[in-house]
Amino acid sequence: MPKQRRRGRGGGGKRREIVVPYAKGYRPPTEKQRVAALGKISGGAKEFQTGDGFFSPVPAPTSIDDWLAQYNEEGQTYGQFISECPWLSKRKWKYHKGAFVTSGRNILEKYPGTKIYLQPLGNFDAGDAPNFYDLAEYARLFFCLPVEVLPVVTLEEEDSSIYWIESAAMKGRMDKRAERKSPRLTKCRLDFRQKDGHLQLHCPSVLARLRRTLPDDALCLVGLTMLDLYSDDPDLFVAGLAAGSHRVAVFSFFRYDPGLSFSSEFWHEVKTSQAMLRADRRKTVLQRGCKLLVHELGHLLGLDHCVWFSCLMNGSGHLREDFRQSMTLCPVDLRKLQTLTGCDVVSRYAGLLAFFRRCGLDEEAEWIDRRLAFLK
Repeated sequence: MPKQRRRGRGGGGKRREIVVPYAKGYRPPTEKQRVAALGKISGGAKEFQTGDGFFSPVPAPTSIDDWLAQYNEEGQTYGQFISECPWLSKRKWKYHKGAFVTSGRNILEKYPGTKIYLQPLGNFDAGDAPNFYDLAEYARLFFCLPVEVLPVVTLEEEDSSIYWIESAAMKGRMDKRAERKSPRLTKCRLDFRQKDGHLQLHCPSVLARLRRTLPDDALCLVGLTMLDLYSDDPDLFVAGLAAGSHRVAVFSFFRYDPGLSFSSEFWHEVKTSQAMLRADRRKTVLQRGCKLLVHELGHLLGLDHCVWFSCLMNGSGHLREDFRQSMTLCPVDLRKLQTLTGCDVVSRYAGLLAFFRRCGLDEEAEWIDRRLAFLK
């Protein structure tokens, strides 16, 4: 996920084009290596073929802040995913408290009744926020897994503090589980920082609270908010943070709003522009938010960063790189997902196409439409 820290100003003088090098030790994969990463496919399934013109190699860095200019990523092959993913192991993952079936072939058969939970943190009713149920529907269609939206947690400022306040519905759920010993607990203080009217929540503080509300049957619990986030004091911001072994994560869409501009030096400097129509602004936040959500859910389900193709699971070092990346999975990661969930690839594409058309995401709909035509 993008995480930016303060950088010093560059020197003056004329601009000149330079070639941005990869991180030390990184070598872009060859075509032979990309094919090997996909693994042997029986029957020549078209949905996993790499030479059909739909998928391009992972882009070379164009900025020193780009992911592959900073990190030497080895990449995760399909074979490595199968052997490493805890959700596909013959042994129950010790962090999951729900039912487990050893003979299950995929995550839904191994962990029957399990689901992804999404937790709204604060207000999503403002004019520029994405529709929360659109986000949940996209996650369901993308992963072909059940997704449930939990009751809203109110984030309230009071006496120079920020409090997490549970709704009656949430408290009723928690009284049966984690909060049995403290049934009177209805709110708790979250750490934050504030300056010049701008507020950022501290990610570890939110994660600690999410861990206490994690349902027993959860694959994972993801908190989503329109408030800005940070993790460490030097941060300008973070898009979010995950605690993978605890199956919880929190992400913010604040920096995904095209109607806002941000300082590259000071976390608290934020400006608003009215140049974009509200409908276009909301659509852009939804598109960017959907991409962020499923990328991070992919990590929680065992998918590492992709170096094989231009892919939703590519790493990103900053927001501009994040925004220009693909919303689709490359053949390697699509095969991982199909094995993980047992989904039908064509039906999955059809569901995503309907979503993109309904939400006015024309570029994404056009790609899926062409892909379906090819597969059929």
